[in-house]
Amino acid sequence: MSERWEYREVEKLVRTFDEALTYAMPAVRGVVQKGALNIKNGARQRISGHPHTPAYPAAIGYDSKVGPVSAEAEIGPDKSRRQGALGNILEYGTLKNAPLPHIRPAADEELPRFERALEDLAVKGLGL
Repeated sequence: MSERWEYREVEKLVRTFDEALTYAMPAVRGVVQKGALNIKNGARQRISGHPHTPAYPAAIGYDSKVGPVSAEAEIGPDKSRRQGALGNILEYGTLKNAPLPHIRPAADEELPRFERALEDLAVKGLGL
């Protein structure tokens, strides 16, 4: 048994997906922004209170970039801010300093919420 698709049917399906993506992007951008904020705040909370790096938590931030059909965020310390250049040393450690993971654990904690929010958007967009 085989199925036959007319070119016009495929073209119509592609247009439908394009329209759905355009419609959903503002909500997707919101999910990405909220996820980035949660990771930033979680990382700041995890690394706060260390006596030798009092300014470091405030150096953690995020930058986001959005396009017509994309949304992304980069979370981490700003090296131009006070103690921001310590990010790699604190996260991964050195030969003489144990690592203090804070960004990766915050991202790992946020991932299930982020995926659930995107899944909810997809279900809502499909009208299920």
